[in-house]
Amino acid sequence: MDELVDILDASGNPTGRTCLKSEAHFKGLFHSTVHVWFYTDKEQLLFQQRSKDKDTFPSLWDVSVAGHIGAGEEITLAAVREVEEEIGLSVKPPSLEKIGIFKSVHQHSSILKDCEFHHTYICELKTSIDGLILQESEVDNLKLVSIKDFKERVAQNRMDGFVPHKKSYYLEVLDAISKKLKT
Repeated sequence: MDELVDILDASGNPTGRTCLKSEAHFKGLFHSTVHVWFYTDKEQLLFQQRSKDKDTFPSLWDVSVAGHIGAGEEITLAAVREVEEEIGLSVKPPSLEKIGIFKSVHQHSSILKDCEFHHTYICELKTSIDGLILQESEVDNLKLVSIKDFKERVAQNRMDGFVPHKKSYYLEVLDAISKKLKT
């Protein structure tokens, strides 16, 4: 779905301009997204498999929930909205813990360049994944992966099948979750 997004400068500051997400991707304009990483008390991470029909990283495993922040939309409310849309889970803003903002640039093709600032949250998943409802246009599947196994995968640069986020990004997310779990 194409939507209006706020345009940022290369340092993440608002420019006062908006445009359609498709135009931002075509021109390589910076804009904001939300990432929500769900973890369980059994030391697992929830991953979503991106739809095979996505323009970017089709069928790869990625952050539990991710999406664009609409123009003028409050960031935490965008995270709540995206969680509801993508996996059918209602969360309250206080359950989301913001761990940082991460700059990301991916040149997917000559006409698609993602220049984004990911506002990244962690949240404990307190329900079974069997009860989650997938947004068919965005998510093909969900799975839980042991934090220990994923840490080893990241440490060994064995990221085949996963979206190629920066290693430092994955490590910061894992560190924040480990602190919550005290592992």
